Amino acid sequence: MARPLRIEYPGALYHITARGNRKQDIYLGSSDRYQFLQILENTVERYNWVCHAYCLMNNHYHLLIETPDANLSIGMRQLNGVYTQYFNRSNGSVGHLFQGRFKSILVEKGSYLLELSRYIVCNPVRAGFSKEPQDWKWSSYNATAFGKNIPPFLTVDWLLHQFSTDLLTAQELYREFVQDGLSGNTSPLDNKVHQAICGTETFVNSVQAKILKSDKHKDFPRRQRQLVRPLLSELMPIPSEMNKQQRNDGIYKAHFEYGYQLKEIADHLGLHSATVSRIAAQKKKMLDLET
Repeated sequence: MARPLRIEYPGALYHITARGNRKQDIYLGSSDRYQFLQILENTVERYNWVCHAYCLMNNHYHLLIETPDANLSIGMRQLNGVYTQYFNRSNGSVGHLFQGRFKSILVEKGSYLLELSRYIVCNPVRAGFSKEPQDWKWSSYNATAFGKNIPPFLTVDWLLHQFSTDLLTAQELYREFVQDGLSGNTSPLDNKVHQAICGTETFVNSVQAKILKSDKHKDFPRRQRQLVRPLLSELMPIPSEMNKQQRNDGIYKAHFEYGYQLKEIADHLGLHSATVSRIAAQKKKMLDLET
């Protein structure tokens, strides 16, 4: 079975994490971390990415990446693939370094990007690796908050401009913003939709529209296609006035395209769940034979 597609479009912004296989460390020393950052720099340049924040932990990393060219998947294959080759060669290892596929949450630019940029650089403090964000040298915090050794692949302008057009004022306000985030235990990712999107309802609607307009929309996981799905009353407005074909088409679409449970559909139509299940299966079999 083919892997489900990622949600990709020009200008999309993602919170990305990748963890070590079986929770193993993916960095065994400073040289590994420096090498990863060099590979990240090459990837950002090659694929025209915008990196707003990053943090390298021990057995995983966080990135906040914007993709003007809708090329997240191919870029991540480059990043994780090249680093895995380096790690195995350097440390005498073989096999998979990372645990399955990387995770990506689509993020709305604006307040959600700000919140995630803070969440990412606060991770070492929450994990007990450092007392303050500035004590952990393997994140974007010092570059953004103090302008120290800004790596070529990191973009700090957008974040800082959200606080002030004056650089020193912006950096001071950003530091206060991050400090305020250390006192809370909640994450901006707690409100993500279907494990895939972090943003307002308007943003979720816009992403759903992009998915449905795509000529490959049926290849997206069902949970992504049903982010904002039509009501059953919209799919089958007046059950008593539909003919048999309209009813069967509505059952198929509601179940297989929008993920409604058979019992939900049966209750809406006033039918037994077994009847709805049989109709859905027959309709699917007929369509499969036609393709």
